Amino acid sequence: RLLAVDDEGNIIDGDLIMAIIAKDMQNAGKLAKNTLVATVMSNLGLVKMGLENDIEVVCTQVGDRYVLEEMLRSGYVLGGEQSGHLILLEHATTGDGILSALRLLQALRNSGQKLSQARKIMNIFPQILINVEVANADKTAALQDLDINESINNIADELGDSGRIFVRASGTESIIRVMIEGEKLEDIKHKAELVAQLLCDKYGVNK
Repeated sequence: RLLAVDDEGNIIDGDLIMAIIAKDMQNAGKLAKNTLVATVMSNLGLVKMGLENDIEVVCTQVGDRYVLEEMLRSGYVLGGEQSGHLILLEHATTGDGILSALRLLQALRNSGQKLSQARKIMNIFPQILINVEVANADKTAALQDLDINESINNIADELGDSGRIFVRASGTESIIRVMIEGEKLEDIKHKAELVAQLLCDKYGVNK
């Protein structure tokens, strides 16, 4: 995986790195079908960047294996995760931090920009992620719970096109993740806490 720090001390995550590389590949005519593959956990700003630059952002479920499957199935060449796990199919079918770093440097050289300038291709939406401990046996019931889904749907309606809510069970831990993105940090923090508290009250390990 690769995470970077620009010349102003800002952390550059996988979403930003993919945005920079995707634009460079597009400029060179090497971004197959003008499409980038990400996951549902990528920042909404990545999708907005795509709309502004004629780059389609296809989102898969979380996991680099799903990103790779979509790339191979549809003929795409660039994909990855917010965590910095990038797949550059022209060179490899797995993530490689050094390869990703070299490709990022190449994009910066081609643009003549510093990383602090290149990162402006994408505006990152504030994002809140809350993990709620839920026993594995209760995950399905929690995600199908009518009260919880009503709360999620109400928040989705309130956010409209300016944000999103995503609630999913971890595949490796006894956790349900509540993620909300939006324009106002305090607003999405409040909304995420409401859903997380409802999950905790009804299905939390320590309820």
